[in-house]
Amino acid sequence: MESDGGSGTHQTDELEGRVAIVTGAGRGIGRATALALAARGARVVVNDLGASLEGAGDDATPAKEVVLEIEKAGGVAIANADSVAEWTSASRIVESALDHFGRIDLLVNNAGLSASSPIFEHDPELFDRVVRSHLHGTFYCMRAASPHMKERGYGRIVNVVSRAGLLGLPNQAAYGAGKGGVFGLTNVVSRDLGAFGITVNAVNPAATETRMVTNAIDHSRAQGGEAAKMAAGLLAALQPPENIAALITVLCLEGAAQFNGEIFYLEKDRVGLFDPLDISQDSASEDGWTIASLSEAISNFKPHALSAVYSDD
Repeated sequence: MESDGGSGTHQTDELEGRVAIVTGAGRGIGRATALALAARGARVVVNDLGASLEGAGDDATPAKEVVLEIEKAGGVAIANADSVAEWTSASRIVESALDHFGRIDLLVNNAGLSASSPIFEHDPELFDRVVRSHLHGTFYCMRAASPHMKERGYGRIVNVVSRAGLLGLPNQAAYGAGKGGVFGLTNVVSRDLGAFGITVNAVNPAATETRMVTNAIDHSRAQGGEAAKMAAGLLAALQPPENIAALITVLCLEGAAQFNGEIFYLEKDRVGLFDPLDISQDSASEDGWTIASLSEAISNFKPHALSAVYSDD
């Protein structure tokens, strides 16, 4: 495979005949992924509601512009501006693939909103909106697409997750809850669908040049002090969205069948695979547990450092 994951030029026919849906594909990682899949022969449904990061408004222009890029490069794509966050509209995204292309083979769940505030200030309605965009949106799209994949005996689903939901990031209750839910969905749905030739994996990008990340950098810079220093470190670590698009594309290929229920991590110069959650410290009791014995047992455990789990995400 050629290395330019996000190029708009047609490169190979590895995905010739396949039909892909990419949600949130008007910008950033979604856009780069739509271009990469189309460059390898896939016919792509470019889905993007065109809302702000917090979900305000809608604009079909970003999705249409990506379609024009794909067509200019010789590929085939259609635009779709339905929301993933409601069952009826998410179903229409899948129906658009079936109506235009007659099938659905690949699904990339990338769409999602963002909100940043400490839990004691978080707006409940905004929390619900952000969680729905990630968790409900991913579920609805998988629920709508999977029966058609099951019928054909083939499918590739790739979900975009974040360490905000795996390990935690400050001031990201809604985003972390949504992405953590997608992590759980990936684990479960991979087991539901694996027997039918459908793989379900997730990609966790490190700092990537997207609206969400660049806005966070600008906000931290404006705060000054330690926040500004963290912003400078994040800026230095930024990778292009084409990095993530390339990994997603690899997981969409027929040759990636051995990966199912896996969570991949990708940063500038390193790709990795998360181990399943494991118990790293434990203690046993032959006489059952009491408050006293449990207090003694956990007193020997070493707590993890909270700063370490989000320092480079």
